Amino acid sequence: MTSVHNGVRASSLDVRWIKSQHSNAEGNCVEVGALSEGSIALRNSRDPDGPALVYTPAEVAAFVAGAKDGEFDHLL
Repeated sequence: MTSVHNGVRASSLDVRWIKSQHSNAEGNCVEVGALSEGSIALRNSRDPDGPALVYTPAEVAAFVAGAKDGEFDHLL
């Protein structure tokens, strides 16, 4: 399978984009989608044609674990 690189146009990816139920009506959300080759793409919901960031499942798992542990709370 072909790997997808960071910066690819998000709308060109064949994925089902999902956003958090915590997103608000102003569109302040990030959407995620699982790629067929196993990577995970993220895009800005306000710019669906803009670039997607692509991560490995291990990278996303490390970020989610850190977020759950409050490691990024100081950013908000």
